[in-house]
Amino acid sequence: MTPRLGTDGRLPPSLSMGTADVAFHRATGGRPLPVAFVFEFEGRAPTLDSLRARVAARAHRIPTLRYRIARDRGRFRRVDRIAVDLHVHEAWLPEDTDGSATSRLMLSRPLGTDDRPPWDVWLVHGPAGRHALVYRTDHAFQDGMGAVYTARALLGDEPGGGPSPRPPARPTVPGLADALGEVAAAFRGPTSKPAFDGVSTGRVDVCHTDTPLARLRAVARAHGGTVTDVYLAALSHAVRTWYLKDTGSAHPPLPVSIPMSVRAPGEEYAPGNRMVTARLLLPCDEESPRRALARVVACTGRLRETRRRDAMRLLLAAAPRTLGATVGTRLVHGAVVAGPVSSVDFGTALVHQGASARRAAVFTGVASGIRCVTTLTSQHDTACLTVVHDEALATADELPDLWLAALLELERP
Repeated sequence: MTPRLGTDGRLPPSLSMGTADVAFHRATGGRPLPVAFVFEFEGRAPTLDSLRARVAARAHRIPTLRYRIARDRGRFRRVDRIAVDLHVHEAWLPEDTDGSATSRLMLSRPLGTDDRPPWDVWLVHGPAGRHALVYRTDHAFQDGMGAVYTARALLGDEPGGGPSPRPPARPTVPGLADALGEVAAAFRGPTSKPAFDGVSTGRVDVCHTDTPLARLRAVARAHGGTVTDVYLAALSHAVRTWYLKDTGSAHPPLPVSIPMSVRAPGEEYAPGNRMVTARLLLPCDEESPRRALARVVACTGRLRETRRRDAMRLLLAAAPRTLGATVGTRLVHGAVVAGPVSSVDFGTALVHQGASARRAAVFTGVASGIRCVTTLTSQHDTACLTVVHDEALATADELPDLWLAALLELERP
């Protein structure tokens, strides 16, 4: 693939699926796993015709939207004509005051598995004066950061304002050693994570909560960490409180998978997943949220210092695709981790036809034995925590409020 796919107006007729793409394909048994990016607005909604006109004017210029998945051949194949009417839809959910009904619709509505590119756009009319725009795709086709760039280019009045891609770097020897150890650990026996082990129903629920991004930044500055560190520490304490309330006992450190983008400059609009994962233990055994934050900061600091992201990228790139996909599937399996814990920075607010989104949330469904997926989506001045969980975890909708309570404890002098 050329570094800047499609900038000269020419797209290859087909592209090979990458290791991560094949891993997602295997994890879901070939069924689409929706990734949804929901932007919530206040004020008058655009018309379906105007939305279709925007998509029709933009889609053919965005390379990733011009390919479909040839699942039996492990390739992406170019599509020369896009039938916009089949990709842009409308729904009415007037009782959806918190966005959860829109989220459930996006995860339950089937994605097309025919010869169309695997993406769609939705205009969802909510309660009076509110609406949402949704960009949705298949996780075997695109990761969260890819969705950031595509959503901006497809729906935004101006395509800029998102985060800069991260240039690759040379991994360190400790980083390679840690990555190899992580791969080896994924093929050992199941890991104990009692709050998230058990049988899945295959049905999911979704819940959200918002908080000013400035709160997370202030706590991060005070403790020498990042917004992601604060998010993970508060999540760790929320899981501890939730499990303690249900069982009366403390939860052991919780193994989770942290997705990390390796989408390089020039690959913003390329199809496929450009991501790796790192395993991290959330200190749910820690009684103090501040001590939990200190442990998280130490762990993520080592990830950065040893360039684990680049080490895992190098390992998966060096392995044959089939072997790499097997490793990737195992690294994010319910027997090994409780689930992915993602952090996505969208940047400045999405502006569509002059209106600015008040909130953005990206999330995906569950697969491969995973019963819970959490994401923190940052847009402009708002952070949105999203918890997607199997219905078997009947009280998991308590986690967002417990997360806010943990954040409040971290703010106290």
